[in-house]
Amino acid sequence: MKLGARIFKTGLAIIIAIYAADWIGLDPAFFAAISATFAIQPSIFRTYQTILEQIQANLIGAAIAILLAITFGFQPVIIGVAVMLAIAIILKTRLEASTIPLALVTIIIIMGNPEEGFFLFAGERFLLIMIGVFSAFAVNLIFLPPKHETKLYYKVSSLTEEVIRWIRVLTRHDTNQKSLKDDIARINAAALKVDNLFMLYKEERNYFLKSKLSKARKIVLFKQMINTFKKIFAILKTLDRSENEMQHMPERMQKLIQQQLDHLTDYHDRILLRYIGKVNTQMTEEMADEVFEGRESLTDLFMDLYDHKEIDRDEWLHLLPVISHIIEYNEQLEHLDRLVDSFFSYHDNTVEIKQLEDD
Repeated sequence: MKLGARIFKTGLAIIIAIYAADWIGLDPAFFAAISATFAIQPSIFRTYQTILEQIQANLIGAAIAILLAITFGFQPVIIGVAVMLAIAIILKTRLEASTIPLALVTIIIIMGNPEEGFFLFAGERFLLIMIGVFSAFAVNLIFLPPKHETKLYYKVSSLTEEVIRWIRVLTRHDTNQKSLKDDIARINAAALKVDNLFMLYKEERNYFLKSKLSKARKIVLFKQMINTFKKIFAILKTLDRSENEMQHMPERMQKLIQQQLDHLTDYHDRILLRYIGKVNTQMTEEMADEVFEGRESLTDLFMDLYDHKEIDRDEWLHLLPVISHIIEYNEQLEHLDRLVDSFFSYHDNTVEIKQLEDD
């Protein structure tokens, strides 16, 4: 079993928080460990952004806890009211909802154990919470910077390859429907995680002009990679929904759709490999001719089938979304290819996709 960076950073933040609390002489140190656990973030930018909001949320929680405690006492009902009031104020001030749990921990820690010297007690508990927050901030800032570019590439690439495999099976009418349905649901959930990972990558900051320019182009390129993946995924879902109608299409139409999708998916695979340096050139002239001729033949045959009454209107309309998605997929691939070509014309050696490790 491998420990991922997030697991390692959480453990390290807890260790630092406990030692820091002991060194300062605050007790119990595990309060700092609890806040460090809540404060770990997946990116440096979110760490910086979140710590400011966590400080504000914890100040709100501490202020409410102290005010209600000295006014009404430490009864469980008062603690519950303090929690509800803190949540309402944090949401009203439009702080991130993720700051709420730590603010509530602050309230409970301050109000949960009343004793003499309450203000000193509350101040020490609040300081313990902030030690944990700053320990997590330090760990996020210094140790194991996230590899969002590598993760994003491999995630998009693996999902694309999976969809391509299913399309090749589906166009040859050799599909296990239950497995396909299960995988479509799983890929759909994974696509949402890809969008979140792209946001984390987009949020990463660069401090040198050359890196900023490279990053800006990579953001556009990865966005197009994701759009292209979503388009081929849309083709898979459309083919799945229209499988019965597809099997009743003229054989030459089925064959042409299969061939064109084979050409386009080969093209897609080549673009992804080119980005990480495993393919050196753009689409070959032979492959370009195959894609172009396939698109022309597909659209011409699609129109001819209806014009010559080989299929009825309902069958033609059922086939229309499939043809439309294939044409759009072709256009998305051409755009992605141009972006990759443009990127390497400006940044020849700036792609650093390494072997992905468990995280």
